[in-house]
Amino acid sequence: MLTSHSVDGDALHVTLHHHLDVSSRAAAAVEIKALVHTHQPRRVTVQIPAGEPAPATLSVLAHAHRTCKSLDIPLSLTGATTAAQRLFTANTA
Repeated sequence: MLTSHSVDGDALHVTLHHHLDVSSRAAAAVEIKALVHTHQPRRVTVQIPAGEPAPATLSVLAHAHRTCKSLDIPLSLTGATTAAQRLFTANTA
């Protein structure tokens, strides 16, 4: 299982259970996109594993950000190191 999720009121919380690689990147991106479209939340939080994210993990986060941005839904990260937060911000600005 790549992700799990919960819905709390108008918030969708998605957990990535491990850093992704090239072979799991597309599946995780599709899972998150489907969750956003299915639940239509007002905000999304993605919990990522501890440590520095793999490039494929950052790619999925950027894809999720674009999906949410196109629907005017804010997306935030939890569990990310300061460096990971900076990489996410740099890749989604």
